[in-house]
Amino acid sequence: MTVDLLLGLQWGDEGKGKIVDVLTSNYDIIARFQGGPNAGHTLEFDGIKHVLRTIPSGIFHKSAVNIIGNGVVIDPVVFQKEIEGLEKFNIDIKKKLIISRKAHLILPTHRLLDAASEASKGKAKIGSTLKGIGPTYMDKTGRNGLRVGDIELEDFKERYRALADKHEAMIAFYGVELEYNLAELEEEFFESIEEIKKLDFIDSEEYMYQAQKAGKSILCEGAQGSLLDVDFGTYPFVTSSNTTAAGACTGLGIAPNKIKEVYGIFKAYTTRVGSGPFPTELFDEVGATMAKVGNEFGSVTGRARRCGWLDLVALKYAVQVNGVTQLMMMKGDVLSGFETLKICTEYNYKGKNIAHFPYNVEEENVSPIYKEFKGWKQDLTGMTTYEELPVELKEYIEFIEKELEVPIKIVSVGPDRKQTILK
Repeated sequence: MTVDLLLGLQWGDEGKGKIVDVLTSNYDIIARFQGGPNAGHTLEFDGIKHVLRTIPSGIFHKSAVNIIGNGVVIDPVVFQKEIEGLEKFNIDIKKKLIISRKAHLILPTHRLLDAASEASKGKAKIGSTLKGIGPTYMDKTGRNGLRVGDIELEDFKERYRALADKHEAMIAFYGVELEYNLAELEEEFFESIEEIKKLDFIDSEEYMYQAQKAGKSILCEGAQGSLLDVDFGTYPFVTSSNTTAAGACTGLGIAPNKIKEVYGIFKAYTTRVGSGPFPTELFDEVGATMAKVGNEFGSVTGRARRCGWLDLVALKYAVQVNGVTQLMMMKGDVLSGFETLKICTEYNYKGKNIAHFPYNVEEENVSPIYKEFKGWKQDLTGMTTYEELPVELKEYIEFIEKELEVPIKIVSVGPDRKQTILK
């Protein structure tokens, strides 16, 4: 029996989908434990690019069972479209995908609430993807939410109506202009609910317990990144769930002492989508080149990602909070061609040099202190062994390992699953 955990260590978009896809053949179960459909996991193989929003990244492997855990929030409309997009691949969705009854549902009015809330903030907006995720988690913690298991109840529509009416009153409170046709949105919502009913609902904590007892190997898959964790991220510019290792326990019902390996995924540089502090952000040609070469646009939202040098202070913080046992470095190929590379090793925080991630990392309080590295010119995308990599990249990798005191086991040199070097 193995329960391993895979997490992003930055502000999301680290390439978790690819690594889950690479690792899936080693596991019987792939379980998603938090987040909503704003988190796009991109997988690329056989010349085809796939973007998954809610469905775990093991769906393309024949033997793996994929579980959507109780910590996830599901938009039935988005979910149905995602399933329809997989039909051409002849995947037996009903056999390979099961959903926790305790997972919460995103209602059409949750999306409207999200838009009204963000519009009311003006320049202070947090950069929400407007998918209704924040309001859904608010209803969850406020004990108002609707869950997948409620679909099986006879009075589901009455429960829906009561919550939707409450949401409309809240939308009016924000006092912003918002045009919508709720009847039309609700028709689409309930059609999608009927499609979801075709899948198996489970009491996921019992399912996971029995799977562990039966000796099944399980990979828990996170969404977003550790620096977007609602507790440990750059609050309030964060997501609404626990993206760190602790979230796997509460989002799936797995006991902490059952988790063995914690795989931490990070880019060879740093990116961030939306608003919020970003100490190593670059506003020059170097940052623009990173964005262009790395194709740094959101797989779901299409939003441009802000780019900067690798922030080792933030990365060390994420490693500590999650108890990472193995590291995987993504997009090493994007850094090819730069004369000089930089890694932030400390912050100047209010005039004092510190090596830990402080409470506030806003620009007025923090400036990065860099160590420089010599770059390399070689194209990495066709390389298949660690020995082939340029000596400068190896020095870059070995410095990171030394500083974090955790080994880097995988180096990704391209988006395809074959462009993965095991170290």
